[in-house]
Amino acid sequence: MQDSRKTYYLRLAIIAGLLLLVTALHYLTTTQKVGAHDVYRRLYYVPIVFGGLWFALRGGILTSILASLLYMPHVLFHWQHHPSIALEQYLEIVLYNVIGGLTGFLAQREQQQRIRYQKAAATLEDSYQKLREQADQIIEIEEQLRRADRLSALGELSAGMAHEIRNPLGSIKGTAEILRDGVAPDDPKQEFADILIREVDRLNRVLEDFLHFARPEPVEHGCFVLQDVIRDVLDLTQQQAARNNVVVTVDLGDKIEIPGLGEQIKQALLNLVLNALQAMPDGGSLKVSLRTSPQEVHILVSDNGPGIALEDRERIFNPFVTTRDSGTGLGLAITQRIIQGHGGRINLDSRPGQGACFTVCLPRPQRQMEHVES
Repeated sequence: MQDSRKTYYLRLAIIAGLLLLVTALHYLTTTQKVGAHDVYRRLYYVPIVFGGLWFALRGGILTSILASLLYMPHVLFHWQHHPSIALEQYLEIVLYNVIGGLTGFLAQREQQQRIRYQKAAATLEDSYQKLREQADQIIEIEEQLRRADRLSALGELSAGMAHEIRNPLGSIKGTAEILRDGVAPDDPKQEFADILIREVDRLNRVLEDFLHFARPEPVEHGCFVLQDVIRDVLDLTQQQAARNNVVVTVDLGDKIEIPGLGEQIKQALLNLVLNALQAMPDGGSLKVSLRTSPQEVHILVSDNGPGIALEDRERIFNPFVTTRDSGTGLGLAITQRIIQGHGGRINLDSRPGQGACFTVCLPRPQRQMEHVES
């Protein structure tokens, strides 16, 4: 804005300076030098053309009128004794105004055309941006449909798998416990029985996670205090954090009530905190904090562990995708399902070697939004 104003005044000064310079040449040169005056009067075209080019029609007309007014006294008082020359100079004055008007008119048309092109370009840019947004939405919807198809298939598969797998697992565990009870404590077979029982328990947990992901519980109406849920999660993971030498810092702020099922959100946050602790087996820092906006509450779970590679970040929320050898790959998938079931979303910000930060965004109740806005 400041530069355009400087340019405006600079152009005015150039036009005024040229008009004054040409006028001074006329008045300071004797009429005997007819050839010099022929050159001088044509020099008026320079500021007239500049006025038209820089200030459009109004600038061209005003500059030509000003040049005519400055030149007219010189013609009236110095060239009346040369009628033929005076007539030629009067015609020159007419040409000043013609050239000024024509130059200004053409410059104005060019400016108007340029403005139309700029508006058309801005409209095309907006249309292109909207098309890109719509294309992104279509791609996202297609991905959600594909995901829904996979989940539907998993749901149907899980119903049959539950009875077919759980019953044999229960029988195997019961048999292993009987065998363990019948073996002396110092017998090497006791260790094999313990291994068998532990592996059965692990398979049962995998099955539970699978069923929990394929058939999530519906979100019930009601509210819960988000800080209480987060404190319960940190209490449950306190021992593991101490074993891993992880320093946990908390920034929860004022009490916030969230609509939904607190137990489900607790499960989702528990998965995030456990993942962070497991990523730092040799110590580190874990921070859980709350941030609020008029429409949402943001729960940040950040650590300074090894981070997540780019190729893994793009698929980390897919089922059965894990970066650990002992993981089932369902924890983050279940977490995302729970958060989406509460009308929220979960984002990941991570760089290899610089830790990871999961941000859970949950909608606030309508009354809280109105209170914040008021």
